[in-house]
This record gives sequence, structure tokens and C-alpha cells, in this order.
Amino acid sequence: MDNYFYNIKNNDLTYGRGYVYSLQYHIVWCTKYRRKVLRDGVDDDCKALLQSLAEEYRFEIMAMEVMPDHIHLLINASPQFVIPDMIKIMKGGIARKLFLVHPELKKQLWRGHLWNPSYCAVTVSERSREMVEQYIESQKEKEWGGRGRPPRDLERLQAYHREMGSKET
Repeated sequence: MDNYFYNIKNNDLTYGRGYVYSLQYHIVWCTKYRRKVLRDGVDDDCKALLQSLAEEYRFEIMAMEVMPDHIHLLINASPQFVIPDMIKIMKGGIARKLFLVHPELKKQLWRGHLWNPSYCAVTVSERSREMVEQYIESQKEKEWGGRGRPPRDLERLQAYHREMGSKET
């Protein structure tokens, strides 16, 4: 019987005023035209900007990797966190500040848009959270060495989550 109840002192739940939650999202978005512009210091600035946005909007970044042409985030957020709105805030805020600090980015991107308008957001279960963290943290190591065409990130992400779902059952 005791196995069905959380130990209130030893769990991953967040306690708010009148609610308890544990919501994690794996979020991925790409640069416009998959241009590899997030490197040579731009990636570090991007990480710093994401951390400051996390503090400002009160969500936790559990894992993050900035690749040359896309970003992976694993975030822990409150129920008030509206994914499409927050992604717009993150993408818009980062783009504005990066263009100020790195004006050369606009020259590398047609019409000066940094991000592709689409994104991928996947909920993460407690059982798969550690695997998603490892996946995100290993992205730099897995960067393709120029042999063949790498699969599109969304395809790779979908395959990964299908694999994780089949392991849980």
C-alpha cells in the first residue's frame, strides 16, 4: 500500500499555493533555413540569455544545448506556463538581444529572421526525464561529421521519443 503514495519530503513535485505539480517539456527549435549561426560565442550568449529568461519567467532549465542550427531545452515549468507564448518570448527575446550583440548575424540570415517559426514541444515523464537529459547533453558529441545527410532533428527527436515510449511499457 505504501508504494502508491509519494513521500512528501522526497519527491520531484513542486508545491505552489493550492496546487502541486511536476511538468517537464523537451523543447526544440531551429534557426531560419537551418543556418549554422549559433557558434563562435553566439551559442554561449544564447545560453546566458535563456538562463536570464528562466529566472525572469520562473521556470527551471534542467538541460540545455545550443547546437549550430538548433536549440534543445528540458524545462520544468508551472501549470501557468503556456508553451506557445513562452516559446515566442524566448525566441523573440533571444533574437533581439543576439542581433544587438552580434550584428553580423543579420548578414548571414535572409531578411534578418533568426528562428524558423516552428518548434517541437514534448512532455516528459518522470521515468524518461533522465534519458532526455542525457540525450540533450550528448548532442554536441553526436554532431554529424559530414558523412551522409544527417536526419532532420524533428525526425530524430520523434524516433527517440517513440523508442522511450516503447521502453516504458
